[in-house]
Amino acid sequence: MTSASIAIRPIASKADRKQFVDLPFRLYKDDPNWVPPLKGEALGLITPEKNGWFSHAKAQLFLAERGGKVVGRVAAHIDTLALTMNPAQGFGPGCGQFGLLDAEDGIVANALIAAAEGWLRHQGMNRVLGPISMSVWEEPGLLVDGYDHPPTIMMGHAKPEYRDWIENAGYTRVKELLTYELDITLPFPPLLQRIIASGEKNPRIRIREVDKTKFDEEAAIILAILNDAWSDNWGFVPLTEPEIKDVGVKLKPIVFNDLIRIAEVDGRPVAFMITLPDLNEAIAPLNGNLLPFGWAKLLLWLRKPKVKTMRVPLMGVLKELQSSRMASQLAFMMIEYIKRASVANYGATRGEIGWILEDNQGMRSIADAIGCHVNKRYWIYEKAL
Repeated sequence: MTSASIAIRPIASKADRKQFVDLPFRLYKDDPNWVPPLKGEALGLITPEKNGWFSHAKAQLFLAERGGKVVGRVAAHIDTLALTMNPAQGFGPGCGQFGLLDAEDGIVANALIAAAEGWLRHQGMNRVLGPISMSVWEEPGLLVDGYDHPPTIMMGHAKPEYRDWIENAGYTRVKELLTYELDITLPFPPLLQRIIASGEKNPRIRIREVDKTKFDEEAAIILAILNDAWSDNWGFVPLTEPEIKDVGVKLKPIVFNDLIRIAEVDGRPVAFMITLPDLNEAIAPLNGNLLPFGWAKLLLWLRKPKVKTMRVPLMGVLKELQSSRMASQLAFMMIEYIKRASVANYGATRGEIGWILEDNQGMRSIADAIGCHVNKRYWIYEKAL
């Protein structure tokens, strides 16, 4: 079979968007570790009116058809904020992205990637990173290790053959992202327990829960720390107000006071840790649909989640404290308090931290110290156009 039998076309209608969202349900139907997303959320991601990321970005989505049947999809996109970043941090001038790649076979994948590259070239881009779907804050990277268990909330999944398809299209790995898992029912080593106890005796330190009734105020505190803490990281693009609003709407139902902590030193917020119950455990049986009874099941679960896994998608400490003993102590204290709450209040037994950049030695050292091990690896690729 040749690429000549494949037609690649840009999406142009709501019906096309529906086909774009529906395709993975067919391609992954026999994969026990794929978690079907809620279709409404998946549509919102690619609909400019429903995703604040489009306030500073543009995208072109493509469908591949063979014999009138949809057999692949991809998105090509440009983030105008990413274009202003330092190229040493991953993005920069002339850098576009591709993502949301799914295909029946390598021939289809190659044709889709070529279409995405062509659109990016036409937009003046000279380099491409991917897969990134759609923002780096959503599902960056291609899963290359850890196919044997489902992803947690806001992490991606892919078939093993996708790696070869992307690399055969001329892409080389530019960054590895890691997730770590640990048994949160086990106590920390004695040394860490002493460090935590010392912090508890320090009158300068306060580790507090967030107050969901002051959601906007707490979110502003966390965002200020995040933008400072992560500003030098590879791939960093600051979150904008429209994005923050959208993220708040999506995540507020799974925000619980005892799972998000803010560390204060001398009354000043200097660090935070966000933990989310793994929503994927609740939505996996729904097969993407809230109707007819899925919404009721999900609402019931949200009242008081009982989960196996808790995910830590974000931690941060102000740059002025990074690499200090205080930073590590605050991190261990927040992890310990959230670990206790996760086990006692939600029945969780497993934690997942990440993603973490491969060269983020500070976070990797913390993960190693608390007994974590790497459970999934994601690669971001690069190619000159």
